[in-house]
Order: sequence, then structure tokens, then C-alpha cells
Amino acid sequence: MSLVVQKYGGTSVGDTDRIKRVANRIKMYYDQGHDLVIVVSAMGHTTDQLVDMAAALNPNPKPREMDVLLSTGEQVSIALLAMALDHIGVPAISFTGGQVRILTDKKHSKARIQDIDTTRLKQSLGERKVCIVAGFQGVDEDENITTLGRGGSDLSAVALAAALEAKECEIYTDVDGVYTTDPNKVPSAKKIEHICYEEMLELARLGAGVLHSRSVEVASKYGVVIHVRSSFNNVEGTLVVPEDSIMEKVAVRGVTLKSDDARISVLDIPDRPGLAADLFNRLARADINVDMIVQSTGKDGRNTISFTVPATSVGVTREVSDSFLKEMGGGTIDVQENIATLSAVGIGMKSHSGVAGAMFEALAKNNINIEMISTSEIKITVVINKEDGRKALEAVHEAFELGK
Repeated sequence: MSLVVQKYGGTSVGDTDRIKRVANRIKMYYDQGHDLVIVVSAMGHTTDQLVDMAAALNPNPKPREMDVLLSTGEQVSIALLAMALDHIGVPAISFTGGQVRILTDKKHSKARIQDIDTTRLKQSLGERKVCIVAGFQGVDEDENITTLGRGGSDLSAVALAAALEAKECEIYTDVDGVYTTDPNKVPSAKKIEHICYEEMLELARLGAGVLHSRSVEVASKYGVVIHVRSSFNNVEGTLVVPEDSIMEKVAVRGVTLKSDDARISVLDIPDRPGLAADLFNRLARADINVDMIVQSTGKDGRNTISFTVPATSVGVTREVSDSFLKEMGGGTIDVQENIATLSAVGIGMKSHSGVAGAMFEALAKNNINIEMISTSEIKITVVINKEDGRKALEAVHEAFELGK
């Protein structure tokens, strides 16, 4: 039988009853003869609790020590799951990220995987043991524990599947697949059976919380099919596959809404070469992730540059922009935090016309003003007022008949 890599999120292993349920699911695969590598997250809200404890002791803890602390959550999960499997007659062995040599760079809390040594895993698999690996973590070349950042357990699972040459990686979560939009906000949202890497990558970047973009990037690079499934039922989920595996390339596959960004406008700056490069290089050095960018030039030869950043980065962005303007000798900054970004994504946009017009018409009919627009081959994103977010999401979802 084939090698199966599975990842179980925090809600899937949230308590001992759920861990038992996961163990029984794994046993079913094991009894069918599959080799199994299991990646697990920390139980429930463990990571949040650890962060709160750290803050109570030190408001600015060193990143290295935070990684040492946060990595313990996954270690609890892997040990408990190994115990549960052993109790039902399934031989299992747990590993930390360091024990299976998930080697990363030195960037604590946002480390990137550089290499994975599969020797210990292959040895244990050869002994017919289920290998349970702590997600979200690795070690650098100096043996310091590192964590991979948001969505790190998804990334761990897909990277292990790639390293072990598994054809598919099952991601178990509390939803049974990827939907056309958030079903908690739009009840008519439908589950998508197949979605290509490019579409899933955009949806993940734009706020669809089912998968993290870095895991999709790795899956696309190494050709690993991701199967997003629910750990609470046996229903088939959503397959994330190469574009050429999708027969019907619909114009719009899904719609997302993000409400955790802010818009920064740098106003009244000179219109001359190099200023935009200078500003955004400064923001990059401050590790600020810039998304949408719009530049406009007035008749008087002065520029306005507007861009969006995560709301959590507003303070640092303002400091960097203020320093930039002081060196320019003038200009002002406007910050708008009451915004939302609405996006429509679909590989079929490459061959279908009229998508932008249909989206803008749906917003206009609902008296929703568009403040910024950004497009790519498979995506249209607009910035709107945050209060209009839910109504806009429903309107665009309905305009493209995604609920049918």
C-alpha cells in the first residue's frame, strides 16, 4: 500500500476524546496496510495560552525563548497520540521537528525549511511503526529550536510529504473542505471538489483560513496533492491539484473577505524616479508585508502612493513612512484602518472576459464604493469600507452564482 501523510489541526486533537477519535481513524489506514506519517498541531488553544504566560512574565521575550516555549505544545500532542495508538494495538513513535532533522534557517518565529533528513522516518516506517511528527517546528544548524510561523503545521506536513515522495497529503481540520466563500458569512457557500494550486494559493493569501499559502507553494513545487478533509466525518473533501487536472475552468472559483488590513497613503511627494523604490525597500527592511499598491500623479507633478499592510504593522509602517518623508522634505501620511479587502479568484479568468465588470456592477447595485483596485491573471481585489464587507461578499458571491 502507499505512504500516507496526514496532518491534524488543533481542533482535531483538542481533548483526549478527540485524540482517541484520531487514533481510530489512523488505525483504519494502518489496518489497510498503509505506511503513515502523522503531523499534529498543539491541542486547542495551547499556543495562545503559552503566549499569554510569556507575556505575563516578560512583555518582550527573546524570539529564541519563545520558540522553545511554543514548540512544547506540539510535543504534548505527539506524545498523547502515540500513547492512544499504542493502547489500541498500533505501534507508533513520536518525533519532534529536531529529531527528524527538519532543518530551517535561523529566523525565529518565521523560519523557513531548508532540508529534511528522512532517515529516521524511513527506518521506523520500515519497522511498520506509525511516525508522529510535531508540526510547526524545526531546528537550525546550531540545534536551536525554531518555529515556522502561522500555518506551520500545514507546511510541516506538505514538506514531509514532498521529502518522502508521497503523492498526497491529507490535511484534517474542523471543516470538510474548501468552500466558495466562508459558509459562516454566506450560508449558500458550496464545497469545491477540485481546485488548482494557483487558485488555492491566492485564496489562502487573501484570507481563506483552511490552508496556509506556504504549504500550497511547497505542494505546487513538488507536485503533492493536498486533500482537505474534516476529522469529524468520512466525507470526501477538496483536492488541491495541478491546473491541468481540472477539466472545467470556471471564471470565479471563490470569493474572500479580509478585515485585518489597513491602507496607508503617502501624499504630496515629488514625482521622480527612485522614490517608490526607496520607500518600499525601507518597508521591506522593517519586515513589513505590503500587499496592494496604487500610485497616482497629479497635475502639479506630485505623487500619492497608497498601499495596504496588515493592521498589526500600522505602527511600524507609520514610523518608516515618517522617516521617509522627513528625508524627502515634505509630504503627509493618511492611515485608514476601517477597510476590508474583497477578492474574486479563478483560473478561468485567463479565458473569460467580463469578470471585473460583473464584480463592479454587483458592488454598485449595493451602493458599495470601491477605494482601490488590484488585478492579476486570476484575481481581482478591491478595497472597500469595512462596514460594507459582509454585504459585498454576499453580493459578489451571488453575482457569480457560486451558491448554485
